[in-house]
Amino acid sequence: MRARFIGASLAALALAAPLAVVAKAPPLSIRNSFRIGSSGVMCTAQNAPGDARLTGMFDRSYRLTCRDAAGAVGSLIAVRRDIAPAAEPSALPGVTLDCAAPARVKLDGLGDVDSLACRDPRSRVDYRRYVARRSGVTYFVEGLAGYDPALRLALASVATDHAVPGEIRVATTEVSDPAAFARIQAGQLDQMGARDEGYLRNNGGSFAESAEFFEALATRDRASAGAGLAEALANQGLQQSNLGNFATAQRLFEQASKALASGDGVTQRRLRNYRAIDLLNQKKPDAALAELAHPVVPVTVSFDRDKLARGEINVPLADQINRENNALLRLGGADPGLTPGEKAEILDAQAVALTGTAIRLKGRHADALAKLVEADRRLAAVRDGRVASVGWMRSEIQIEQALLNESQGRKGEAAADFDRAIATLANAFPQSPAVLSAQARKAAFLGRTGDAAGAKALYAAVIDQSALVTDSGTTLREMLSPYFGLLAKDGDAASARAMFTAAQVLQRPGVAQTQAVLARELSEGNDDAAALFRLSVARSRDIARTDAEVTRLSALTTPTASEQQALKAAQETLASLQRDQTELVSKLAAFPRYNVLAPQRVALDELQKALRPGEAYYKLVAAGEDLYALFATPDDAQAFRIDMDRAKLAGEVQAIRDSIVKVENGRQVNYPFDLDRSRALYRSLFGAIDGKVGAIHHLVFEPDGAMLQLPPSVLVTDDKAINAYKKRTRAADADLFDFTGVSWLGRGREISIAVSPRGFLDLRKLAPSHASRPYLGLGHNAVPPFRPITAVADECDWPLATWQRPISPDELVFAQKTIGGASDVRTDGAFTDSELLSDKALDQYRVLHFATHGLVTAPRPDCPARPALVTSFGDQGSDGLLSFREIFDLKLDADLVILSACDTAGMATVSASREAGVTTGGNYALDGLVRAFVGAGARSVVASHWPVPDDYNATKRLIGGVVGAAPGKPLAEALAEAQLKLMDDPNTSHPFYWAAFIILGDGAKPLVQPQQGSAGKATR
Repeated sequence: MRARFIGASLAALALAAPLAVVAKAPPLSIRNSFRIGSSGVMCTAQNAPGDARLTGMFDRSYRLTCRDAAGAVGSLIAVRRDIAPAAEPSALPGVTLDCAAPARVKLDGLGDVDSLACRDPRSRVDYRRYVARRSGVTYFVEGLAGYDPALRLALASVATDHAVPGEIRVATTEVSDPAAFARIQAGQLDQMGARDEGYLRNNGGSFAESAEFFEALATRDRASAGAGLAEALANQGLQQSNLGNFATAQRLFEQASKALASGDGVTQRRLRNYRAIDLLNQKKPDAALAELAHPVVPVTVSFDRDKLARGEINVPLADQINRENNALLRLGGADPGLTPGEKAEILDAQAVALTGTAIRLKGRHADALAKLVEADRRLAAVRDGRVASVGWMRSEIQIEQALLNESQGRKGEAAADFDRAIATLANAFPQSPAVLSAQARKAAFLGRTGDAAGAKALYAAVIDQSALVTDSGTTLREMLSPYFGLLAKDGDAASARAMFTAAQVLQRPGVAQTQAVLARELSEGNDDAAALFRLSVARSRDIARTDAEVTRLSALTTPTASEQQALKAAQETLASLQRDQTELVSKLAAFPRYNVLAPQRVALDELQKALRPGEAYYKLVAAGEDLYALFATPDDAQAFRIDMDRAKLAGEVQAIRDSIVKVENGRQVNYPFDLDRSRALYRSLFGAIDGKVGAIHHLVFEPDGAMLQLPPSVLVTDDKAINAYKKRTRAADADLFDFTGVSWLGRGREISIAVSPRGFLDLRKLAPSHASRPYLGLGHNAVPPFRPITAVADECDWPLATWQRPISPDELVFAQKTIGGASDVRTDGAFTDSELLSDKALDQYRVLHFATHGLVTAPRPDCPARPALVTSFGDQGSDGLLSFREIFDLKLDADLVILSACDTAGMATVSASREAGVTTGGNYALDGLVRAFVGAGARSVVASHWPVPDDYNATKRLIGGVVGAAPGKPLAEALAEAQLKLMDDPNTSHPFYWAAFIILGDGAKPLVQPQQGSAGKATR
């Protein structure tokens, strides 16, 4: 398997530009899958050997899938028989087609072919069919008319046996990501095809996509008690390690070890190597060497010739025969697969190479080189070096040799080694993250050896290419730091533009993607096309939820009869939903605005044009372990390096948070705020631009790393106030909690939190809510004397005490009176989860305000964390909680949602996101309740970074300042003014009282428009 350890274990490694390497791609007829076209929406073809229309050994079938479509958009066969185009049965499930007479059309790269317009009378959805005949083979493709460009390019590619370039311009909803698309692709392949594709994605550096294939395999193997479960789990573990999720990787390795058959020497070797790679990813070469020293069982496979002569076939021979037959059917006579002995030899050679890497990291260069030479020799000996799948492994050895040559001053030899590695990968995995990664390492080498201009040119080219290579961001995140370092050293406007572009390659919190979808939903109006779009988004979430339920039921080892029935029903529902969603997206193709790909990257000039005088955008960038920043105003931009790493930042942020509020023995405790640490952090983050901060009245701050968990308003901007505080508090009777006069970054300055440049620009362009009522306050749950008998219950319930300390409704009542009009407040029995979920009029309120307890952790360590808001218990089945999933289901048209509760800016786990039908993001701060309300329809969210206090009416005063803002006053200005009053009050000058709230969104927008018209209601 491919590892990330080489790039991750060297602090100076980075990214290089593509070399002039022309890779000869293998013919499509021997590949499990291939990309259709070369640009536009990502579409692929997957082998479908189980297609009932295949009758001969050399017949082939493919399912066609496209990103954002939940099911197959078409099918294609290549068969050695004649086809009647109108009468040929459809391979698409649940589809019966009525077709018109054939017509002749010309396809690029193929010439004249037969074309048929068809329709499914059940769904009234249009389809297309094309037929071409070449050299005794009939090529037949059918699919949804909305995906006609993909059908044409797929047919031309299969008929010519090479990828035909072209743009696929079809409808896209932007709901999915490459990993989510990989899940769909995995579902279209048989077990062997999915396994091969998982290895191919891994070896090509697409770790997140590979993880999805192996997760799908693990699910299937669990359901069927398959022998491949240990292999699938081990591969899942490796992908998680490659993605930096080491605890998850360890858990999966342990599961693989338990599922491993004692005599399975191949998987045993695989698991040994993957554990070693995991340890190298964590920069633990000694532990990796110890792991590689563990003994493994020998792999000796023999076909008992005496028994074979008597007609008896043993298991190894049966496996080989099946492997050859399956491969011949799938790949048309290609390489039938490696024997167990060959696999064992390759894995043992990999172990030798890993040993060489670990030894190199310990500084024993001569010994390391010997190991690498031995490993390469052993790999080359397997089938005389003709095993294409080990190309990535040999490229890793070449890169290791390059690093050794570099360390000993042989720059020419090192450059040649890098070039060989890039050529090897470009030949085996063209247009893959692996190629970009190898080029990145070459660029880092150039930068380290003094060729800064060459390094920057290569980096820029790789960044440009990465837009066309799916799943490249997760690989490049570990490798861009040297590029940013070179750009920060230059410090000019051109370098700032380059860093801004490159930083957008890196993975962001899932709320960024949710903002993009919301912006599209709210900007498209209320015509039929917009309704189709919103319905397709809803179907996508239904599919994700149903798929999770199918996975859960399939994993049951001894399902009951009712569970078996539930599984069958869920599988049928899933198939129906997938077909429905795919048809919806196809229908969207009739509307030009959905055929336009929204730009995933924003140019710095575009952002600067959107900024107003006195505004600035600060983007923090975590690349590998290093930190960088970009600061932009309408007229200027500057990139610079932060003088601390990610771990140091995390430690400082936690220490500052602990000085604000800390839970000790189950109770919240406040300490005097750590001014010195706050000031030091300000100098690290803002020192390079300190002279420009004073001119900013609205700071848009895009956090990364630990700063996702700390409001920047608590940073201290000068030493004078700190000295005054220390002098004042030397007195014996001094108030250590009096921080009046401190020069906070948030003093008199508006601050908004952004999660991506595109998200900020999208929200800035959005029109305000069309809701007719100004305000809805929700809180003060009814106190239950006991848990209702009709309530949902399981082993992970929160204790009854959770509902027995409701938050006072005073701030809600105050806000209602302040805003006036048709405002409303619901408390006690009117504030239940069941009432909210059944309320169809929530989108009539411009502001929704929740003053209730937020649950952002788990009730017990062995339970999953599912973010939720406490409500009263409602009707039968109510659990007294408004969960992450249920919040996503609300239909809002809100300018603002206020979450006056505990740490509502916290994260949701990946599993909680999946339960909600959200297939992207998770495990980032702001990906929890904040993201859920954005998904429900909130343009901006005011959330808290710690439990908001009741003392001194602090929260009431803050919220009152926000909701009581004069018409036209920006939201961030209203919050800043309210905070200023608390800063200047000795009782509330500690940041615990005034700094908890952040504004996610565009705080420059007013909460109350200067002139509220009688706009009609918007439907979602």
